[in-house]
Amino acid sequence: MSDVRVLTASEVAAHASRESCWIIVHGKVYDVTDFLDEHPGGSKIILKYAGKDATEAYEPIHPPDAITTNLPPSKHLGVIDASTLVKVVKEVTEDEKRRQALMAARPPLDNILNMHDFESVAKMVLPEKAWAYYSSASDDEITLRENRLAYQRVWFRPRILRDVSSVDWSTTILGQKSSLPLYISATALGKLGHPDGELCLTKAAANYGVIQMIATLASCSFDDIIDAAAPGQTFFLQFHTRYVNRDREITKKYVQHAERRGVKGLFITVDAPQLGRREKDMRMKFVDDDAGAEVQKGQDVKKDQGVARAISSFIDPSLSWKDIPWFKSITKMPIILKGIATGEDAILAYEAGVQGIVLSNHGGRQLDTARSGLEVLVEVTTALRKRGYFPDPKFEIYVDGGVRRASDVLKAIALGAKAVGVGRPFLYAFCSYGQEGVERAIQLFRDEFEMNMRLLGARTIDEIVPEMVDASSLSSHTVLTPDDKLFSEAYQPLSLAKFREAKL
Repeated sequence: MSDVRVLTASEVAAHASRESCWIIVHGKVYDVTDFLDEHPGGSKIILKYAGKDATEAYEPIHPPDAITTNLPPSKHLGVIDASTLVKVVKEVTEDEKRRQALMAARPPLDNILNMHDFESVAKMVLPEKAWAYYSSASDDEITLRENRLAYQRVWFRPRILRDVSSVDWSTTILGQKSSLPLYISATALGKLGHPDGELCLTKAAANYGVIQMIATLASCSFDDIIDAAAPGQTFFLQFHTRYVNRDREITKKYVQHAERRGVKGLFITVDAPQLGRREKDMRMKFVDDDAGAEVQKGQDVKKDQGVARAISSFIDPSLSWKDIPWFKSITKMPIILKGIATGEDAILAYEAGVQGIVLSNHGGRQLDTARSGLEVLVEVTTALRKRGYFPDPKFEIYVDGGVRRASDVLKAIALGAKAVGVGRPFLYAFCSYGQEGVERAIQLFRDEFEMNMRLLGARTIDEIVPEMVDASSLSSHTVLTPDDKLFSEAYQPLSLAKFREAKL
């Protein structure tokens, strides 16, 4: 350690311009001058912290290793002498005071009765930018709403007079035991909403025997999450395909490291060759952002990209079917393609030799007016069955998007899904109440599974069969369905561009 360069705050402060830009992150000093124009979130946010400690702004919206991965070692200048840093007393804004008051006034956790309650609380207590990032979907958010509505177009056909004194909703997912027929789906940037980030999920999942899927873009590092796990805890890894055709060695190293650390499934995101336009998130950049930084006058500065833009460099538009054999060659983990939306691609996935697919539209965040995973499920099972590919115990089908009730999960299982992914509800649970919120959410699902399985006349997940549902209206997008009052109450409608109040 003796040859590590130690820098003072005044030395760093001397490099506070576009021509020479140093920043401090987690006690280390980096020269980001050459990275300014490459930064997915634009150079403005970096220049705001030029010559200063940027840790507080950096941490919630970047994976922990983002800076070390993107900057060559020559730009890692050394460590900061902490004694030279001036302690900045952060002014608490009126908005933050109001948010803290709302946190103190949250409903008691035992008053939370469903996933919609968590969303409603999160909308009130999250910082505005965090809520916009988490809740936003693409364009007019039609698919976001359709993901929920689709479940209401499927009706139950319950069986009666069966001995349901004992019901068991446990299952296996990719051969791994799960106490519920669902897994915690990957969601990015957990620290935007809670200081412990994804570790809230990890600890709750361990206590309840639920499988967590780790996001490539988690706020907590992959190793921190694995290190916090209970012995024998099961994880999947959701993989964003940033480096596949730019630097395969980085991808190979990352995937094989995950395998060595015990991850049991690799879920490759295949529905994001470009980022969807998430306007709630994008609109955040217009708020109090009229002047721009002095050093950027005359430059084409993107102000309308939101938090999502800061992580969009993790997209590789060149990914294609020809890359799947290479993935299979670098790992023995089961490979699942996340983002299948048609029967045709489900057939190609099966023939490519992967171990499963997730029927998903990325939570409505990519192509708007794409169909719900539940509707695609009917098409996919029909297409695979015609080829003799379904059912096949070596090829599992999952669905995600719009799940808020155990009854939704049971409908998907009846139509051929092995399990479902649940993302935002668990995210909102930990943003509102931390680890205890996630545990409450899991318990609510358990209670609902017990009730619904008894009322359906099913003692085990294997007894949830297609004859227990009527999905004849699923593809009828104009059919009248009962309004979901709780979803409608929690959902925040899109808004139009606003006049600048200060100038009126």
